[in-house]
Amino acid sequence: MSLEFFGHPFSSYTQKVLIALWADETPFNYRMIEDPANMEELKRHSPYGLFPLLIDDGRPVFESSTIIEHLHAHHRGSNDWIPEGETGRRVRFLDRFFDLYVMGNMQRPVADTIRPESANRDPFGVEKARGDLHTAYDWLEANLGDGPWAVGARQATEDLDALPKVRASATAAPTAAATRAGKALPT
Repeated sequence: MSLEFFGHPFSSYTQKVLIALWADETPFNYRMIEDPANMEELKRHSPYGLFPLLIDDGRPVFESSTIIEHLHAHHRGSNDWIPEGETGRRVRFLDRFFDLYVMGNMQRPVADTIRPESANRDPFGVEKARGDLHTAYDWLEANLGDGPWAVGARQATEDLDALPKVRASATAAPTAAATRAGKALPT
């Protein structure tokens, strides 16, 4: 088995996959894209330079959720990241929710912050994203319940998604709900 994983340590999508790999003790070679040779190799498989990327015996697998599904199907460890039935559908929904409504909204203020001073800033887009992030946190607070994990008593894919994103977004757009969510997450 030859798993090559390309990612950046500050990327929540990279962290999502790393949590699954490490929790299942899956052997892999972590190729950080800060190394120019690793980035060059990544671009041979992903012309846009998108990551995270898993290469499994020469076959590229893109996107964090798809990578975890691939690992679940082909290199299954002790954790059941993708449960069956209604719980599985809830897990997949929350996985998408965290990707689209938490991380998607967090990326705009972060990108605006790292944009060069001479570039056109996007204060309207940043404020809209912060407002939408607050809405996402309000929804999460009202809909997640009191369990230790997003879908109750067991950890699954949506928790892999939530851990790095909630902590990062609570810093980027602090709200009372985000702060509570970040503190409530298992470490």
